[in-house]
Amino acid sequence: MFVFRRVLLVNNITIYDVAREANVSMATVSRVVNGNPNVKPVTRKKVLEVIERLGYVPNAVARGLASKKTTTVGVIIPDIANIFFAELARGIEDIATMYKYNIILSNSDQNKDKELHLLHTMLGKQVDGIVFMGGHITEEHVEEFEKSQVPIVLAGSIEDSETIPSVNIDYEQAAYDSVKEFIERGHKQIAFVNGPHYEPDIAVKKLDGYKKALAEANIPFNEEFILEGDYSYDSGLEAFEKMLELDERPTAIFVGADEMALGVVHGAEDKGYHIPDDFEVITSDNTRLSLMVRPQLTTIVQPLYDIGAVAMRLLTKLMTKEKVENQIVVLPHRIEHRQSTREQ
Repeated sequence: MFVFRRVLLVNNITIYDVAREANVSMATVSRVVNGNPNVKPVTRKKVLEVIERLGYVPNAVARGLASKKTTTVGVIIPDIANIFFAELARGIEDIATMYKYNIILSNSDQNKDKELHLLHTMLGKQVDGIVFMGGHITEEHVEEFEKSQVPIVLAGSIEDSETIPSVNIDYEQAAYDSVKEFIERGHKQIAFVNGPHYEPDIAVKKLDGYKKALAEANIPFNEEFILEGDYSYDSGLEAFEKMLELDERPTAIFVGADEMALGVVHGAEDKGYHIPDDFEVITSDNTRLSLMVRPQLTTIVQPLYDIGAVAMRLLTKLMTKEKVENQIVVLPHRIEHRQSTREQ
């Protein structure tokens, strides 16, 4: 019983207790805790010794009530199990740590109602800013973002009005570059395994790039070559099965996500086909998955870590009201050639 009561007391130590024990004002304790240099070294040493002895832990929310800052950032992510978003989140976390911000990470399951609920929950926790990742940014999202009292930055997500700060690559151009490469390799039957039709933003940009490359080469657009997936491995398998049912089979496949691309490659191999001899494949993300499969995947290199890191750095500038010349950041991309396309 004695031990239990002692732990309970330690966990409830307040700034008042520290001030009384150190025989200083609460303002002095606050200055020491917040690293304010206007404290005598002797006093600082005494306060820190008391803090250590009592086990005092400053309450971030209580400090936020006084400073209007909690040094906490909310991150809303569609699927933490997806390696694409995990690599983005790593970039966010590293920069947050560098600038001494804590992270509250929440998984939205790509559900709009849950995304909006998490947004309100984050704001209720008095976060200083939010990094948001979501598949489809609706008008309702934008309205909520614009009403927010703290800055919000999109990472790996786009919205057409470009009123919300964001960090991405040029998804249309990246898809165009990939399909054009297939065309230059002599392909005319080019399939595209795209994201969900209910997620129009990035998926539509990629489809526009696909169509543009075909139109420039005077290759007719074939609706049957557009196969819908949900970014999962299983949807890649299913997409390849559907290709085999087509009257005219593709000879090249552009895939909108690495996990789906693994499904496509394994689906082909399960049926006795060989990549790249029977089908050449280019994927979109350059996650670790593209290197873990055999053959290794030729891919668009979009700098996932950098997208997260730049988004967090942009947020730090907005939170501290630094000058920001461009709130819509587009990072460069390129194509990394590996074993799923034949050597030229």
